[in-house]
Amino acid sequence: MLKKSRLKAALGAAFAATLVFSAGTAQATDLVVSAAASLTNAFKELAQSFEQQHPGVKVITNFGASDILMQQIVRGAPADVFASADQTAMDKAVSEKAVTAASRKNFAANQIVLIVPHDAKLQPASLNELTRPDYKRIALGNPASVPFGRYTKTALEQAGLWSQVQAKGVMAENVRTSLDYVARGEVDAGFVFATDAAVMPEKVKVAVRIPSDTPATYPIAITTGTQQKELADQFLAYVLSPTGQGVLARYGFLKP
Repeated sequence: MLKKSRLKAALGAAFAATLVFSAGTAQATDLVVSAAASLTNAFKELAQSFEQQHPGVKVITNFGASDILMQQIVRGAPADVFASADQTAMDKAVSEKAVTAASRKNFAANQIVLIVPHDAKLQPASLNELTRPDYKRIALGNPASVPFGRYTKTALEQAGLWSQVQAKGVMAENVRTSLDYVARGEVDAGFVFATDAAVMPEKVKVAVRIPSDTPATYPIAITTGTQQKELADQFLAYVLSPTGQGVLARYGFLKP
């Protein structure tokens, strides 16, 4: 009898905790925005200013590698808006019917750069110098899973250097991880977006800006599973508005 009463008490407590958790994490006015890691700083500001213009609305941001975010949404993770760092991840989201194709818009552009620690004694003047023995560890993104990795591979292939640089590669799960590797001096150099390099000017410096025939454009779209369609539409419109574009420009993003 005692065991049954304890079991009932435990189940009751667990159920009550579940209700509290659900109430605290799934408010009717929550807007969940899953965005590429390189958008972290800019989208945090956009979320705050959007909330100020929409009293009672809470924008919940989820940052990470675009491919990982896309897979999360496909598998049913809550999200109302998806902002990718490249077209490939968004193409997959469309093909998986995770986002509404008609809502898809390009809202920003970026550039890949090669960075080194701020106190580095060596600073490459060109990508060709990365083949020198002085450069032993180079932070890269996996082209199979992160946009900045795909952009980097394309640029290095165009320069005929991909295999040599890849052999020295230290793979980063997203662009902010690559930035951290360089900032901490754990690698001799690394590839990131220009906007990420600007986040830590006291710890890293840009050595080479990478020209590429593939523009680093960022698309945004509304998810098919959203329960906040009207609010998601408003957020997209805000990102594309002169005010939203001004915020992105302050963080170094270019117009698409």
